[in-house]
Amino acid sequence: MQAPSDSTLHHVLIIGCGFGGLEAARALNRPGVRITLIDRSNHHLFQPLLYQVATAGLSAPSIAAPIRHMLRKQRNVTVLMAEASSIAKAQRQVVLADGQRIAYDSLIVASGATHSYFGRDEWAAHAPGLKTLADAFQLRAKLLSAFEQAELSNDEAERAALLNFIVIGAGPTGVEMAGTLAEIARHTLRNEFRRIDPAQAQVMLLEGSERVLQAFKPELSEKARQQLQGLGVQVQTGARVVAIDAKGVEIEQAGERRRIAARTVVWAAGVAASPLGRALEVPLDRAGRVIVDGSLNIPDHAEVFVIGDLAAAQSHEKDGSTKPVPGVSPGAKQMGRHAAQSILARLAGSAPPPPFRYLDYGALATIGRKAAVADVGRWQFSGYFAWLFWLFVHIYFLIGFRNRLVVLMDWAWAYWSFQRYARVYAETAAPAQADKV
Repeated sequence: MQAPSDSTLHHVLIIGCGFGGLEAARALNRPGVRITLIDRSNHHLFQPLLYQVATAGLSAPSIAAPIRHMLRKQRNVTVLMAEASSIAKAQRQVVLADGQRIAYDSLIVASGATHSYFGRDEWAAHAPGLKTLADAFQLRAKLLSAFEQAELSNDEAERAALLNFIVIGAGPTGVEMAGTLAEIARHTLRNEFRRIDPAQAQVMLLEGSERVLQAFKPELSEKARQQLQGLGVQVQTGARVVAIDAKGVEIEQAGERRRIAARTVVWAAGVAASPLGRALEVPLDRAGRVIVDGSLNIPDHAEVFVIGDLAAAQSHEKDGSTKPVPGVSPGAKQMGRHAAQSILARLAGSAPPPPFRYLDYGALATIGRKAAVADVGRWQFSGYFAWLFWLFVHIYFLIGFRNRLVVLMDWAWAYWSFQRYARVYAETAAPAQADKV
């Protein structure tokens, strides 16, 4: 292979090292191609287990790995830790936040998604979401410090509010978060406090629609609800959030409004595409995702591919029909491979691959200890065997051997002891207090 800096090689610029971007980079490990991979962080994150970091079940290195280390043997890749601010399609250049311009022959945009508060961005200060390691660290501190503050408080009303935990949104992340919070309160923290009983904590899961896990079949959705309630989670469906502030949440349910006092609120209700999609100046869907064709290209620019959570892609089925590609990691990885195959086919002068078709391997959601639901093709099951299946699937798809081994050991310890060893957090002191000794 020629040196990666050889300007005669076809230059592929990839924005984002999530599941899609990483898969595309690996698939482009071919002669005649040089790659520049841009990401705002220095690590690839296994996002499906991010809630485990937020709830002190795993440490950050268990689900994240340095990008440079992962791609160290792929000599045609240059990794840049930077942020892309705009895309000049006519000049085939990406403009970085510091003003630098990087030219490309082919561009793969895989910058992912962020939180959506449905036009109420002021809620973010009181109801953090979970997309990055920074989010997970912030949420971990918020969750654990709530118990500490309750132990310290002499005000019964304030203590009750501190021990109220509200999760908004009953998709997989919300369900997993609510179930884990209930386990922490009832098992992990048992016998550790003297002035409060952590088991008295109230965990409430709010969902605006009529059932949890809308993407699953109704019977699995109902089993998930039953398992959540068995863990002690209060599941409230048909509950639309109308206000969030530092003191709690206001909801509208069955035509009535009521307020719930809580100091810890977790947002798991919505996602929006990365703002970089707007920089492409192409049609977007209601969630801000870029509408792409069967080759995952934008209109009039066959050299620009959009993949992963940023793409509003359609799966082209064998019978000629189309259906939306779900925003899950297998979809992103498959899109990454498809974009790479299209680029390699053009370089080879061969026929392009057929329109993108998503292979659905099923859906999984864990609820808590020995509780999960699984929808895998013709098989739907729940409970202990679904939980085991979920566990081994996530172990298998983790980043590397070390990560798999560490996570397996951590989960085995947590299973037998109910303990979560990553319960260390650092509170940030206010500037006026930081100088005090």
